[in-house]
Amino acid sequence: MLAWTCVGAGKTTLTEEQRRLTAESFEYVWTTVRDKHWDPKLGGLDWQKVHDELRPALDKATTMDEARQVMSRMLERLKQTHFGIIPGDVYVEMKGSDRGGEKEETGTGGPGIQVRVIDGHALVTDITPDSPAAAAGIRPGWEIVRIDGKPIDKPLRVIEKEEAGSTLLGLSLTASVSARLSGDIGTPVKVEFRDGADKRVERTLDRVKPRGAVAHLGSLPPLHFWVEERKIANVGYLRFNMFFEPDALMKAVTTVMKDCAECRGFVVDLRGNPGGIGALASGLAGWFTDRGGTQLGTMYLRTGPIHFPVFARPAPFHGPLAILVDSCSASTSEIFAGGMQDLKRARIFGTRTAGAALPSMIERLPDGDGFQYAFANYISEGGKVLEGSGVTPDEEVKLARRDLLDGKDRVLERALQWIDAGGK
Repeated sequence: MLAWTCVGAGKTTLTEEQRRLTAESFEYVWTTVRDKHWDPKLGGLDWQKVHDELRPALDKATTMDEARQVMSRMLERLKQTHFGIIPGDVYVEMKGSDRGGEKEETGTGGPGIQVRVIDGHALVTDITPDSPAAAAGIRPGWEIVRIDGKPIDKPLRVIEKEEAGSTLLGLSLTASVSARLSGDIGTPVKVEFRDGADKRVERTLDRVKPRGAVAHLGSLPPLHFWVEERKIANVGYLRFNMFFEPDALMKAVTTVMKDCAECRGFVVDLRGNPGGIGALASGLAGWFTDRGGTQLGTMYLRTGPIHFPVFARPAPFHGPLAILVDSCSASTSEIFAGGMQDLKRARIFGTRTAGAALPSMIERLPDGDGFQYAFANYISEGGKVLEGSGVTPDEEVKLARRDLLDGKDRVLERALQWIDAGGK
């Protein structure tokens, strides 16, 4: 409990116990990079020399801020993205757990609200059908002001300050708000909104089981998977919340493809999709090209490379393909979107993705801070490093509160306009 309760006291003098914990954290960070980095030689960097140089500075640190700076300087020597120390208070905000105690999980239920933080404002972007939020009359475009009586602007500012310039900023901001809306199924959450008329309204919403069917993979906690497929004015449309449940996903793709033999175009909507099983990107790509011998990219681990070939179908869809992405599209979503962009098979619409294409971990250190590290490198087919840069859309289209209030999806609309023009 000591490390937790002292989080945030970055400028106070370290106690002897805190000194011990920061020393343990330093060694843990150094050892993790040594043992788990995808390049055993670290690009020629003498990692032992870095340790021996900076450990005395760590021992001389008198505050948490100084100790944190030493560990950050150590990771900066790698000159790579997504290696860093996350201050304890920011780590808590990212987890959305300011409810006290050691529990970091936020439960398994929610009121059915999807949110994005746009220009510092947490806006409702979608409502799950038949959810408590839908029953309460909440609409896209409403701004979330307080959750359970606590303003959300302060934690958002903390994250914005610490992650300024990072491609992960949008993902972290959204995760912080979503985590506060989440909790144990059956428990209520009180949310204050600014509605379409700019009036403050408050709703108490039940938390219910998430949308979709329960799915399991290895030791991961149960996940809920959903997929929807339909046609929009003779354009195929596929949307799913993660690259998961291969049978269900491929069944949905097969269904919509059968109905789209004469479709004018196709849209794959990956907004908010955090990724999942990497091989599913290869399978999905094969529905849109018959070019054999191509691949989306290659992931490099310490144990060797993993290729992402395109599993071409004998009779794929050849019409214009639009892929929709945003700041919460990550991992396998980026592999698919970036690879199809490199192969010049799709046009990307939306905003830059999360730049989190690598398998990475965020662990809690003994001193209460967080430690993020990647253990693989990914290079797209076009030679792009997606980690820390993300997929840049061919056409940037941003969400706006007014559009959401008016029921407009500008990103989808622009993609459909492009398809209407023949994909030119």
